[in-house]
Amino acid sequence: MGNLLAYSGIVTKVRAMQAKLLTDEDFQNIAAFHTVTEVAAYLKEHPGYRNVLADMDENRLHRGEIEKLLVQSLYSDYTRLYRFSGMDQKKFLELYLKRYEMNLINYCLRIVFNHYQKPFDLDHKKIFFDKYSDLSIDKLITSGNIGELVENLKGTEYYAPLKRLENAENPTLFDYDLALNLYYFTTMWKKRKKILKHKELEIFTRDAGAKIDLLNLQWIYRAKKYYNMLPPDISTLLIPVHYRIHVDQLKDLVEAPSVDEFLKLVTRTPYLRHTDTQTPASIETIYKDCLYRLYLADRRSNPYSIATVNTYLFLKEEELDKLTTVLECVRYGLPARETLTYIGGTAK
Repeated sequence: MGNLLAYSGIVTKVRAMQAKLLTDEDFQNIAAFHTVTEVAAYLKEHPGYRNVLADMDENRLHRGEIEKLLVQSLYSDYTRLYRFSGMDQKKFLELYLKRYEMNLINYCLRIVFNHYQKPFDLDHKKIFFDKYSDLSIDKLITSGNIGELVENLKGTEYYAPLKRLENAENPTLFDYDLALNLYYFTTMWKKRKKILKHKELEIFTRDAGAKIDLLNLQWIYRAKKYYNMLPPDISTLLIPVHYRIHVDQLKDLVEAPSVDEFLKLVTRTPYLRHTDTQTPASIETIYKDCLYRLYLADRRSNPYSIATVNTYLFLKEEELDKLTTVLECVRYGLPARETLTYIGGTAK
């Protein structure tokens, strides 16, 4: 009864918000468009995006501008959920916010490493981060190089793990990305026990643990297939958390002498049993497929819990990823059937 009372308001809110997510039919319609302007006009009439696009002239919106507005729709949804949350739910959402902070820092890292002429375009994120985060966009946008960027993170939890790279010899963007990712996942794993209790902790542990396991599998696969990395180097990439994949099993996967041998071994893990790993890009797509099934199962079993909030945010982020992909395909004139293969859909 306690969880029912604590979550009744936010569950009702999530159900109303989920009703506004795009359907398979929506994506089929969008994939058939010939211009980005047509996509913008369609989204402007859709209840899920009507508010963020209401004052925009779709004829003047290019792909980059639309993607900014899509990000704002995610932040708007997070804000709605936060407002409807009790204290315990707010703690979960504050933990969840770390993924948005990491994405922001990753973006800034790429800007300073690549020396873009117009380096920072973060105005559309400023209001959200000023309200919910300790990261200062006003400081970050003044960064002219990696040293300044790290110093502009001083006073935040991300300063120390990135500052340590100053002692490394010629650290690359990859090194900073890796340090940030490892910090994020290991910290999230440790903090969960301080923030969540009982059933909430169990659900978050299952979801976060599965995500870490699947990311490790994905990173091993990519390291072997695309970069021919040696086992000791692959090991440095992995998140040092073991949920359902035992450390010895992970070691065997890392030391597999070839991609084919890795694919044979990976079918023995809890996540890829009965899976055809020879299907093109199956390892790449199975990560999201597994999480999708897991989140939906958690929500069905525990509707009055953080599972409802976690699942909604996952579905919203997936929707935005799909929309970004479709926008790119429409921009380059790909046929609808081909576009839909990139997002796991089928043509009408």
